[in-house]
Amino acid sequence: MKIDDYELLLKLNEIGTIRGTAKAILISQPAVTQRLKYIEEYFGEPVFIRTSKSLVLTPAGEMIMEHASNVIKAEKAIKNSLAQSSGEVQGSLSIACSSLVSQRFLPSILGDYTNAYPKVAIDLVTGISEDIKREHKNYHVCIIRGEKLKETVSELLFEDPLYMFDTEPFPKNKVKERPLISFKSDDSMHELVDNWLYHHQDQIKPIKMLHVDQIETCKQFMEQGLGMAVLPKSVSKGMMGEYPHIPLQLNGNPVTRDTWICYQEGVRKLPQVDQFLSAILDKKFL
Repeated sequence: MKIDDYELLLKLNEIGTIRGTAKAILISQPAVTQRLKYIEEYFGEPVFIRTSKSLVLTPAGEMIMEHASNVIKAEKAIKNSLAQSSGEVQGSLSIACSSLVSQRFLPSILGDYTNAYPKVAIDLVTGISEDIKREHKNYHVCIIRGEKLKETVSELLFEDPLYMFDTEPFPKNKVKERPLISFKSDDSMHELVDNWLYHHQDQIKPIKMLHVDQIETCKQFMEQGLGMAVLPKSVSKGMMGEYPHIPLQLNGNPVTRDTWICYQEGVRKLPQVDQFLSAILDKKFL
C-alpha cells in the first residue's frame, strides 16, 4: 500500500462518492474505482458499501479507515521531524483557509512560496470559517474570518470594511425598501449585518431575503437589479464607481469583517511553517 492509497481512502470517506472524489483529486472516475478495488483486494475485505447516494463504511472499513488516518499522521510527523532537525525547508504544510481568502489572495502567496520551497508538500482545505474552527487542531495554519481563535496564537491579517451595494440610489430622507441578497457564510457575518440593519431601521428596510450559495452569485444578482447586497471591500474592486453604495458604520466606526491567521504555540519551530507565516504576515492585503 502506498501513502497515496491511504490518502484516497480518507478522501473517499470525506466526500462520500467515487464521482465527487475523482473530481476533487483530478483523476478519472474509473481510475478511482480501480484503486479502491486494489485496496479492498489488498486487505481482503470490502471497505465501503455502495449505495445509490453515497459510500458507507463497512465494519472492516471503519478499522481500515482508522489505520489509514494513523498512517497519514505518522507520515506527516516523521517528515516534519526530519525537516525540523535538518533546518532545510521541506516536509508538509497543512493549511485550512476561508473560501474568500483562498480565492482572492492565497493563489499568489502559495505560488511564490512553492517556487521558493519546492520540497514542501502543501495540504490545503478551504471552506467556511466556522467549519475550520472546529477542526483547527488538524492543521498547521488556519486563516479565518470573523472572530479569532482564542486558544491559538492569532494575528490580524486585515480588516475588511463592509458596504451595502445596489443598482438603485440610497435616498437620504426616505426609507429604502428593497430585497436583500445574502450569501452563505458563518454566523458572525450574518450577525454583523443583522446588527447594522437593526440600528438603521429608519434608513433600510429589506422587504424579503434572497439567499445564494456563493459571494460571486450574490454580486451578480445585485448587478442584475434583484436587490441590495452587503459585500466586503476585498471583493468590491471596481464596483465603487459603478454602483450606488454606502459604508456600514456604527457609532461613526466602520463595520469590518476581520481576517486572522491562527496557529498553535511552537509550530513555528517547523521551518516550512515559519517561512509561510513570515510570507503571509509581510503581505499587504487591502
